[in-house]
Amino acid sequence: MSSDKGPQSDEEARPSPGMTADDRRAVSERGSGSAKVVHEVVRLRGDAELNRPVRSLLFSGFAAGVAVSTSILAEAFLRMRLPEAPWADLVVSLGYTVGFVIVILGNLQLFTESTITAVLPIATHPTVRNLARLLRLWAAVFAANIAGTFLVSVLMARHLIVGPDQLDAALAVSRLILAHGPLETLFLAMPAGFLIASIAWILPNARGSEFWVIVLITYVVAIGGFSHVVAGSTEAWLLMLAGETSLRHAMFGLMLPALIGNIIGGSGLFAVVAHGQVRDEIEPGGD
Repeated sequence: MSSDKGPQSDEEARPSPGMTADDRRAVSERGSGSAKVVHEVVRLRGDAELNRPVRSLLFSGFAAGVAVSTSILAEAFLRMRLPEAPWADLVVSLGYTVGFVIVILGNLQLFTESTITAVLPIATHPTVRNLARLLRLWAAVFAANIAGTFLVSVLMARHLIVGPDQLDAALAVSRLILAHGPLETLFLAMPAGFLIASIAWILPNARGSEFWVIVLITYVVAIGGFSHVVAGSTEAWLLMLAGETSLRHAMFGLMLPALIGNIIGGSGLFAVVAHGQVRDEIEPGGD
């Protein structure tokens, strides 16, 4: 039995008769990259991010924090124009995707996306240097993301970029996060971390469908009520500035559990699984 499978596999791997070089090139271009190829693409991107100067990370991360806050604005604008109906939340959740489209297609530094891109280099080469580079990137990007969302929240709370009705709608959207305790927030953040990390893994094979990949996955995060630490920080800051929660609760009851859950989902689950499936193929001695 085994002696027949080898020749059959070789035969199936050969190009079909009549295929020209241009035909074979077209097939190769339209085919998806293997898991090993995608892993290398994402790893190289992560390695480039780890080598970026801190100032570049801070500016890019701050811009990402500002940009992702447009998700809350878009949700608020939709909310105030829709009637109270069961289907309204399905439409409002479309607004959540806006900030992520800007951030990801704009190649800005978003903390949760780096839970896979920046982790693959250390998963491939686990050294103290790579760990230090990872912690440096995470600290800079997360701090800058949160600073960006805080700025937008202040501008909203002081009616500088929204009116009273729009602020009320934004607060109505934001209050949903108050329904969850710290532990529940942590568990709800794990799927969000996994899903956002999956975007970085999918995009190398998206080939022109990047917009729809981002919209689809972030829409699932929104309708699922999952917790994303950066987008959620805009809501937490806004509720704090409106006097509906304390600074302590905003930071340690809302943002910190979401941060831990996103790391577990993005790095602890997705990055480990993504690396594990190709580990034996990329390491010396692997089959």
